[in-house]
Amino acid sequence: MPAAPLAWPEIRQRALAFARDWKDETREHAEAQTFWNEFFHVFGLTRRKVAEFERNVSKHAPTLAAGLVQEPAPALGRGRIDLFWPGVLLGESKSRHRDLNDAYRQALEYIGGLPDHEKPQYVFVSDFARLRLYDLRGATVYPAPADHLEIQVADLGKHVRLFGFMAGYQQRSYQEQDPVNRAAAERMGRLHDQLAASGYHGTDLERYLVRLLFCLFAEDTDIFPRASFMDLVSQHAGPRGQQLGPLLHQLFEVLDTPEDQRPPALPAHLREFPYVNGDLFKGPLHTVAFSETMRELLLDATRLDWGQISPAIFGSLFQSVMDPAARRTQGAHYTSEQNILKALGPLLLDELRAELAHLKTLAAGTARDNRLSKLQNRLSELRLLDPACGCGNFLVVAYRELRLLEMEILEVFYPADEVIQFPLGPETEVRLNADQMHGIEVDEFPARIAEVALWLVDHQMNQRFSTRFGQYLARIPLRRGAHIVHANALQTDWNTVLPREQATHVVGNPPFVGKQYQSAVQKADVARIFQGVKGASALDYVACWFLKTAEYLHGTTARAALVSTNSITQGEQVSILWGPILNRFGMKLQFAHQTFQWRNEGKRNAAVHCIIVGFGPQEIANKRLFLYDNPGAAPHEQAAAQLNPYLVDAPTVLLPSRSRPISDVPALAFGSMPNDGGHLLLNDTKRAELLAAEPALAPYVRPFKGAEEYINGKSRWCLWLPNVEPQIIRNSPILQEKARAIRDYRAASPRDATQRLAGTPLLFGENRQPTTNYLAVPAFSTINRHYVPIGFLTPDIIASNKVYTCSSVSSYHFGVLTSAMHMAWLRYVGGRLKSDYGYSKDIVYNNFPWPTQPSEEARQAVEAAAQAVLDARAAHPGSTLADLYDPLAMPPDLRAAHRALDARVERLYRAKRFTHDTERVQHLFERYAALSAPLAPAAAVPAKQRGNQSVKQA
Repeated sequence: MPAAPLAWPEIRQRALAFARDWKDETREHAEAQTFWNEFFHVFGLTRRKVAEFERNVSKHAPTLAAGLVQEPAPALGRGRIDLFWPGVLLGESKSRHRDLNDAYRQALEYIGGLPDHEKPQYVFVSDFARLRLYDLRGATVYPAPADHLEIQVADLGKHVRLFGFMAGYQQRSYQEQDPVNRAAAERMGRLHDQLAASGYHGTDLERYLVRLLFCLFAEDTDIFPRASFMDLVSQHAGPRGQQLGPLLHQLFEVLDTPEDQRPPALPAHLREFPYVNGDLFKGPLHTVAFSETMRELLLDATRLDWGQISPAIFGSLFQSVMDPAARRTQGAHYTSEQNILKALGPLLLDELRAELAHLKTLAAGTARDNRLSKLQNRLSELRLLDPACGCGNFLVVAYRELRLLEMEILEVFYPADEVIQFPLGPETEVRLNADQMHGIEVDEFPARIAEVALWLVDHQMNQRFSTRFGQYLARIPLRRGAHIVHANALQTDWNTVLPREQATHVVGNPPFVGKQYQSAVQKADVARIFQGVKGASALDYVACWFLKTAEYLHGTTARAALVSTNSITQGEQVSILWGPILNRFGMKLQFAHQTFQWRNEGKRNAAVHCIIVGFGPQEIANKRLFLYDNPGAAPHEQAAAQLNPYLVDAPTVLLPSRSRPISDVPALAFGSMPNDGGHLLLNDTKRAELLAAEPALAPYVRPFKGAEEYINGKSRWCLWLPNVEPQIIRNSPILQEKARAIRDYRAASPRDATQRLAGTPLLFGENRQPTTNYLAVPAFSTINRHYVPIGFLTPDIIASNKVYTCSSVSSYHFGVLTSAMHMAWLRYVGGRLKSDYGYSKDIVYNNFPWPTQPSEEARQAVEAAAQAVLDARAAHPGSTLADLYDPLAMPPDLRAAHRALDARVERLYRAKRFTHDTERVQHLFERYAALSAPLAPAAAVPAKQRGNQSVKQA
């Protein structure tokens, strides 16, 4: 054995070369001894000094069922051990694809014939493609054949630490598992909770956790000596961990101090740690008073293999330690890797991959191709900015994918079947670095997580490079890192983070935060970013990032892709936000993902419907649109000739909030609003009590229906008193009591208009009740329904402000409004309230392009089909509209009636049937553009911002 073990970087370097040389070997005997000699060399050993080939022994059968060797075991003749290191290792070789379980059983037979002092601690079997290790240390029973660790020979460089006993390193038991997952993050979350409970709070706590995370990763990836951090926690912190806090404090100082500047008397267990640099360990933190429980939590974390950590772990870690209320307020919905790639693919990766694939075919069989070198240089010149980077997941995945592309280029330059020599060293071949990534994050903890995440993924990629090319690459001490700025992105000039002339891409997932959830600071941010834009207070917080991105990209060749809730592509927000983006800053939509279901890897999985919009100053020919059959489905892609802010391949128009219909149809009106503090409204119990007390009030009690009551068949009542005689009021104690209560309620309002209503307390605040039969359109309806249940009501039923009403309509109007054409329009341009469609009079109805002058015959055909829908409903008198329009419960006759109606209505627009909603809406936008062309444009942006009115806003 050598006086001291080889350093792990040297062992890894040798392991990479070994794996490269032996990955294609197949023979058992011809090369087995060379295989073992070179394997021992990986760990700095001369095989002949410690181990022998072909030891002749007597074989004895072990009883594997019980796991014990019989004493004495029956002899089975004699045999020869392929490789034997007395007291340490017994090795057996087999030809490729032979059964290694048989090789293990054969090894156990050999062990039965060995004296006790020579019995090995490990059994090692291999077929040149696989390396399988059995640990026999301290076992009273032999491990079963299936109880082993196995790796591919080609992956020895990744897993060489499993064989550390060969070099003299103490072998420990580690949990081998898939790349660190959500469970690992939750362990860190529990440690966070314990630290917080101990009184450790604020910035120090956040920075402390980030440092610990780095240490856990570093000892599993050869940045630290193997198991050095685990040893520190387990062996040098006192029997109950009482010295762990000061010890870790000292460790952090060591990691921030170059080796030649450390005190000579530094203990050996600290001296072995390298200088890390990169500001991660710069600056003192308060010392933690570790409890025994806290120390066990940390020690438990060290037993995991953090070396294969996924970038997704950082976002999951972030969520696992955040306060739920803070998470909603900050809009911190962590983006999964799957969703990140939905943005990064069409933004830049797909184009780069296609170009690389093309160049690889041209460069096949040739030396270094100049075009590939230029592509590698372009990769190194990319500069990405995530202006709401959180834990850096977008940047981490982008950097990883770019490094993998660069590695594909290097694989062309240095084929696997050639001896690789890097003339100036491996570090000169890798041109990409984490300092190409830039981010802004308002909270310090995730900002620091982002920095570390990018350091770690850089190290992962360096390890992958080392494994592939057989030469060790590491960038420790850290000298170049990502530029992550801790700041409010909406109050920061992005040019101070990354000058716009250097930026190539902006990407990210800004915080959503609907207007009703915004803090005072967030509302002020919106007002400042959209200064002078009418209606900006209706915008979600995410809109600020879209406008700032457009301003940042203006006049550049850069491109952007941002994730958002779908609210900014629906309803009133569209013209308010996209008017300045398209008109003032000249942005063009380049690709888009229509609404899809948000999924992530975090502990508190966010339930959100999202979109992704790619845009930039350039008009591109190959626009891409990703559609989803339902929000939870996989997307399918279609080429788009044009993309508008509703994410439809259709003319770019911005629907204004229109007070009257653009088509020649009856006006839609709001229902009546009580504004009474609830005193005029009655449930069934209150109605019965009122009529029992004062039967004379029966003529004034009317059914009262909003969307909920109308769709679900629920009972609700109101006192309707516009024509009540004064003596009725004077003779009614109930009405007098209600009048006083409503008067006081209205008088206390801060709104002048409501205060004026105090003079007529028994009247609805707003009375818009039709006097004839009317069409009722629910203001909200669940997105699960294929059709919003629109229908007719009689004038004695009072419509609340949760439904819209329309008088003077025929079954023709009902038929068009309840058709698939109008439903598609609603889905794309209407707003949302949670999971409900939000119907809007001014956006949805008044902008809807009705069929142009249908013939009387066509009109009558629609009316007949519409009546068939009403008849089908009437055929199920015991069912509510909610029952009838449940997608799973919808009766066949009603479904058939709607399909017939859809066909009749669609023929009013064109002869050929539409195949899906996207096609319907595309056609409707084209009709809308034609209808609105002669009209004067509506102002969606201030006059001073309207310099380039390239978008129709009529």
